[in-house]
Amino acid sequence: VSRGLGDVYKRQMLEIRNLSKSYGKKVALNNINLKFDNGLYGLLGPNGAGKSTLMNIITDNLKADNGEILWNGIDYQTLGVKYREILGYMPQQQGLYNGFTGKRFLNYIAVLKDIPKKEILLQIEESAKKVNLQNELDKKINMYSGGMKQRLLIASCILGNPKLIIFDEPTAGLDPKERVRVKKLMQEFSSKSIVIIATHIVPDIENIAKEIVILKEGVLIEKNTPEKLIEKYAPNGDLEDVYMNIFENKEENSFEKNN
Repeated sequence: VSRGLGDVYKRQMLEIRNLSKSYGKKVALNNINLKFDNGLYGLLGPNGAGKSTLMNIITDNLKADNGEILWNGIDYQTLGVKYREILGYMPQQQGLYNGFTGKRFLNYIAVLKDIPKKEILLQIEESAKKVNLQNELDKKINMYSGGMKQRLLIASCILGNPKLIIFDEPTAGLDPKERVRVKKLMQEFSSKSIVIIATHIVPDIENIAKEIVILKEGVLIEKNTPEKLIEKYAPNGDLEDVYMNIFENKEENSFEKNN
């Protein structure tokens, strides 16, 4: 069951205008301007590029110093609970309650998202099935493998059929079979939602991303299709070659955890 403010719009729009954020003298984001509509977008950049800061501001977990974010033309900070209803966020590091079962954790997230009580059980079952966890929900989280915990976080992100989905390293720690499953799931949601994926596993997004956003030291370097980026930066190469050619510094070429 799709819910929330976004349902009245057949096509979603997220607009970021003149967004800046600093931590003391460190500039994390410098006057970022971006527009997203339905589709899947990759967010690439080395350590300290500003990806985590950008995602935390979009998800209203962090306040910008300057600029604004509009959801379908409305300032997102004025939407309150309605923004939570359309938002799905999977952070790279999230504390899971090891004493909870998978089902209890998803129920907790569903309540935070203000999903109607009568819909919660069905939403949990549907989300768990999409990540192949439907038979593991009664186990305590401390019995889960790393990959199962990752899939539980993905299930929590897609609860409520969100219209804006932010994934931070969603396939990290997954085996190849589950990685394929998650890629298909992200594609499925991108037909009706805005899906933004920050990742260092470039092949995961190369063939499914509508556009790639590239950040470096808080500055927007590029926002374009994979094909056009390859044509510009790595003729006869691939998206990984684009990344390496933009970030020539050896230290920046490491695909480590960002921010």
